[in-house]
Amino acid sequence: MNSSGSISYCKPFSHIYIEERAAAFPACARILERYPDAARIPIRHYKDLFNRPRQDWAMQKQSPQLILAVKEGRLVYPGAPVCQSFGSQYFYYTSSVMNCLYDCEYCYLQGMYPSANLTVFVNLEDIFRETEQLLSRHPVYLSVSYDTDLLALEGLTGYLEQWCRFTAKHPSLTIEVRTKGANIAALRSLPSCDRVIFAWTLSPETVIRRFEHRTPSLAARLAAARAAKEAGFSLRLCFDPLILTADFQTEAEPFVRRVFQEISPDMVRDASIGVFRISGSYLNAMRKNRPDSAAVQYPYENDSGVCHYGKARSARMTELYRSLLARYLPREQIFLWEENRKEENGWKP
Repeated sequence: MNSSGSISYCKPFSHIYIEERAAAFPACARILERYPDAARIPIRHYKDLFNRPRQDWAMQKQSPQLILAVKEGRLVYPGAPVCQSFGSQYFYYTSSVMNCLYDCEYCYLQGMYPSANLTVFVNLEDIFRETEQLLSRHPVYLSVSYDTDLLALEGLTGYLEQWCRFTAKHPSLTIEVRTKGANIAALRSLPSCDRVIFAWTLSPETVIRRFEHRTPSLAARLAAARAAKEAGFSLRLCFDPLILTADFQTEAEPFVRRVFQEISPDMVRDASIGVFRISGSYLNAMRKNRPDSAAVQYPYENDSGVCHYGKARSARMTELYRSLLARYLPREQIFLWEENRKEENGWKP
């Protein structure tokens, strides 16, 4: 018993829950080998654990455990309108992992999922097969790292290596790996392919320290971005989401200047800009999980179910960054998230 009265947490991944069907997959065995001392607990179905009611999300986030499962049903989905398609007609996303090692206060995952535990789907080959079915009809632009950070998890899953090899074999496939990671060793060991786009989320150091807990520093992200380009991958810089702070206006110019001092513009495929926006239903859940977070508790405007800073303020924030990026990149390489995409696509939050 703790005489101080403080809470004692288990080590992350001290317990691994294994779905009955998952045990037969090679990926399950590979992951279990990495954690020989973890308690192994068989379960019938991952949702029995992941979706159970009255979970303490904040406590789980301090010490997440691992679930190994088989993903069912549809595995590749049309891209959501709150995400940028970068002009791609056939824009899709897929999720081989649910939840993330990082702890960003504004992350939508805490509003979408009832659990902070990490779930890894071990049937990646099934996602490959469904992707190949789409490729038989048309080219595919596929985001593979929205609901997690695969670069941060490469030591656990090895999935990026498999995605790189798969993409190299399919000339009409382009994938995007969104990340805040700094795993340079993994980047240098991956099979290179310029149709694999590593897309770094970049924030001012003040935002990283205040809201993006457990994530690498800006300097570490920029070093990793350079390493990805040098290893033969395409590079995207994402100024998205823009988080409103008291210093938003004054820190924007030195922040962007520092980025392009570290990353030569000719290394960059393109860049994206988007203000923070989120489904109203997700935001309600996030506010319960983070009652003290300024990023979550801000009085956002709810516009047809999407919460944001308001059209006028969002436009000013976007234009500030667009004008700064235009000093380094041509206009056609700067992509803006258009709020009206949700109406164009008939999206319902």
